[in-house]
Amino acid sequence: MEVLIKNCRIIDETKDMIGDIYIKDGKIENYGMDLDYGCKTIDALGLVVMPAFIDLHVHFREPGYTHKEDIYTGSKAALKGGYTLVNLMANTNPICSNMETVEYVLNKSKELDLIDIHQAVSITTDFDGKTLDHLDRLDHRVKFISDDGKGVQSNLTMYRAMLKGKEKNLILIGHEEDEEIVNIDNRLSEDIMTYRDLYLAKLTGARLHLAHVSTRNSVEEIRKAKKYGKNITCEVTPHHIGLYDNDYRVNPPIREKEDVDAIIQGIKDGTIDTIATDHAPHTIEDKKQGAPGISGIETAFSICYTSLVKSGEISLNRLSQLMSATPGKIMNVNKGKIKKGYDGDLVFLDLDRKLSINSDEFISKGKNTVFNGMEVYGEVIGTMRMGQLKYNGGLKFDNR
Repeated sequence: MEVLIKNCRIIDETKDMIGDIYIKDGKIENYGMDLDYGCKTIDALGLVVMPAFIDLHVHFREPGYTHKEDIYTGSKAALKGGYTLVNLMANTNPICSNMETVEYVLNKSKELDLIDIHQAVSITTDFDGKTLDHLDRLDHRVKFISDDGKGVQSNLTMYRAMLKGKEKNLILIGHEEDEEIVNIDNRLSEDIMTYRDLYLAKLTGARLHLAHVSTRNSVEEIRKAKKYGKNITCEVTPHHIGLYDNDYRVNPPIREKEDVDAIIQGIKDGTIDTIATDHAPHTIEDKKQGAPGISGIETAFSICYTSLVKSGEISLNRLSQLMSATPGKIMNVNKGKIKKGYDGDLVFLDLDRKLSINSDEFISKGKNTVFNGMEVYGEVIGTMRMGQLKYNGGLKFDNR
């Protein structure tokens, strides 16, 4: 299969040019000016084409909570948001603590053939906070382990988990929350666990990825830790970039303006590695009962583009690095760049398009968002995976 994309503005972490992209057999075969291959063609005049986005932190709720989301609706929502690869957290039912659940998710994803999915496995068996035996039974398909949504409370267990993670070449995703402190001081709860895990990662040499970093103190400690080793990476969410002093229920909470300023500075100086959505769809009833989380995968780019690029804080190249290249590097996949030999995973964007966020239009089952009615710029017009257009919001083919 061949497809030629014509007349677009091509942007990734290093390039910004006008030209064409030729994809053959699912891979980027060539890019440049005035390409002509006599194959099916998309005229992308006026649009920006970037590498499709990669999300290191997503909840699709299957198995067990498919009334909130399932792999099909989550995958369709991801495509509408410009994503072709996601990393699913383990807090399903049953909790993903074995290869049987991993295989269920991967087989379902393969059958749907919409996006690529990685399924993370829990750090401790069934989130029990202490048992690690299941980690010895994982195979090469598992790259990340995390007790996201709960966090590992025991210092000894986390120390042992990091030793095991290093042995098996696994990346630990840290949910930094001290449950004994969180109801007294949620800021201290995040900070103290962040300090602990940074120290343990330095001590053990394990690869640590810090999820949804939200406080200025944690950003500063991560900055210091990165001076001593390359085994630390971290993510921030669109809602912790675009909001402050807001009581919408997410975990960790939306912070103060000083925290947002610290996050943006961390993005500018390279302390922050990636933007991940922590897409957490809930039913209306669950949100009324206080369930934390936001359905964020369909709005992530627009919020980040408006808050970071349109505002003049960073370049579009840097945003591409945060949303595509670096998460692709962390996941060790052939995605995230517009480069010969890379997967033909692309997102088509109208950066001039102004839109008002409306959760009624979400594909996700989760309509829970704090951004309803917010005016943003940058609309996803199409998402391509392996040279096939999986989401089309208005692109036209010339079937020559």
